[in-house]
Amino acid sequence: MATLLHDAVMNPAEVVKQRMQMYNSPHRSALSCIRTVWRTEGLEAFYRSYTTQLTMNIPFQAIHFITYEFLQEQVNPHRGYNPQSHIISGGLAGAIAAAATTPLDVCKTLLNTQEHVALSLANISGRLSGMANAFRTVYQLNGLPGYFKGVQARVIYQMPSTAISWSVYEFFKYFLTKHNLDTRTPY
Repeated sequence: MATLLHDAVMNPAEVVKQRMQMYNSPHRSALSCIRTVWRTEGLEAFYRSYTTQLTMNIPFQAIHFITYEFLQEQVNPHRGYNPQSHIISGGLAGAIAAAATTPLDVCKTLLNTQEHVALSLANISGRLSGMANAFRTVYQLNGLPGYFKGVQARVIYQMPSTAISWSVYEFFKYFLTKHNLDTRTPY
């Protein structure tokens, strides 16, 4: 449920960010981008990739959590507070999840940006919609390697993010649990 709500809010933000990052983007500010997209494409442009976003984030989170737990069992079987194991497991879990879901991210980016050159090369007039069409277009333009464009950048972005997130989570879990145990009165 958290992913559904998160993506409902973040999908429009992702559309704006990606359109502003495009080479030769006509948008000079986020507000101008929002206005232009709203005026020229309507509300649906902000949610064109919503199902793809969900299709990416749900497996990402599943792979991420399962991998973290598996790695913790390997490097920290007693589950004690061990910052090094949390950083390593968190970083690797994020890297694996990011790499595994990169094809979905590539398709989501194409849906969000409606990149003109790509659509022209694929002989698509108008707007590209739907995950299946995005998958076909990526394959038509670049074959299997097209699904992994940007995988290194995505992994490099996710590794420190997930390593920091897990280490902070585990620290506060340890701190709050230890503090709670220290302040309890004996029965």
